[in-house]
Parts: sequence; C-alpha cells; structure tokens
Amino acid sequence: MLTSSRPFILALATVFLAGCATNNNSGQPQQGGDQGQGIGKTATYGGLGALAGAAAGALLNKDNRGKGALIGAAVGGAAGAGYGYYVDKQEAELRQQMAGTGVEVQRQGDQLTLVMPGNITFATGSADISSAFYTPLNSLANSIRQYNQNSSIEVIGYTDNTGSYQNNVALSQRRAQSVVNYLVSQGVDGTRVMARGAGPENPIASNANEAGRSQNRRVEVKLTPLPQQQQQQYQQYPQPRS
Repeated sequence: MLTSSRPFILALATVFLAGCATNNNSGQPQQGGDQGQGIGKTATYGGLGALAGAAAGALLNKDNRGKGALIGAAVGGAAGAGYGYYVDKQEAELRQQMAGTGVEVQRQGDQLTLVMPGNITFATGSADISSAFYTPLNSLANSIRQYNQNSSIEVIGYTDNTGSYQNNVALSQRRAQSVVNYLVSQGVDGTRVMARGAGPENPIASNANEAGRSQNRRVEVKLTPLPQQQQQQYQQYPQPRS
C-alpha cells in the first residue's frame, strides 16, 4: 500500500510547487499587495487548485494514481490561478512587445499600467499621434483584443505645468481621445475604453527643469479588471483569444 501511494504523493508535491513557481513570470518584483509575501495570488490559487485537481484526478484514475494526479493538477492549477494567471500572461507579453519602445509596463495587483513618455507620443502643443507612437499602440491594441474578457481601459493624458491649467487639461484630453480613437480604429471595443485629461495633475517628476517636465508630459493606459469578472475568473481560468 505504501509503495503504490508513493507516486501519488510525489505528484501532489510536484504540482503544488509548480503552482507556487508561477508567482511572477515577468522577472521583476511585483508591486502592490503581493510584494514581499513570497507567494502571490497566482501561486496561492494555482497551488491550491493544483492540489484539488490532483486529488480528484487520482481518485478518478485508480489504476494509475500518479498519472491521474498530474492530469488533474494541470486543469485544477490553471482554474485556481484564475485572473492572476491571465494577467501574468498579458504582462509578460506586453513587456516583451514594449521592450525598446520607451514604454514602461507597471503592475499593481491585477492592474497593468503602460506609461508612454512625451518624447514618443505627441509633438509639443499637438494632439496628433507621432510616428514613433504607432508601433507601441499597435502592440497594445493587439493585446487588448486578445485579452478581451476582463479589463476596462482608461487612457489618461498628462502635461507639465507650463501654461494655463485650463489649456493643459484641454490638451491632455484631446491627446487621450486621440489614443482612444486610434485603438478603436484598430479593432478595440469602444465601449471598454474611456479618455480622461488630467493636465498637470499627478506629476511623476519635478516641473522645475526640462528633464522633469518631459517625464510629466505622458500618456498612461490603465488595464483594470472588472470586479465581477475578476471574482468569476478566480473560479474559471479564461482563455485569451489567439
């Protein structure tokens, strides 16, 4: 009896560790609530799902409990990982696609934010998309279309504090709307996207010098999980469109 159960026990240990190993596939420390906890949401839900799936698989396949456990774990681990695993995949692909473009991909919990600097987005005082901006926008549109089930998209335009506040807010709104219009022209569902002009609010650098003002002139795109869908997807792993 002890010998026959050994493959099953080894399978359980293997799949639980595999679930824990999915904590952060981006190769960078995660920001937000998961940081410093050792095992993030993806690993926690994935590991528990893998264990549950392994146990079920072993019971269903009495002739080969070890094989049944591994098969069950593959299904259970993905289902348990849920939306966190979905975001892991989108984050990794976006980081790869944005490499070398100047666009920074940030993550806070299950929210992804793309910070697009002013030197590639718009010319000074203009809301016309610069030629260097099309490549990252095309990559973003492809990602949004592929991972189309679980995010609302907010495009926020920012300026430095040069000039009047009203003019800066109006310019940042036009720039954000230009990005939204282009994403929609590339097949993104317009009902999921909104534009907002924040003007000089929320500076990320000092406005006392040109280097800082250049950083503040930016566009941010926030991909945020819809609460009800996030809850559902922790129970059933969503498949992105191919």
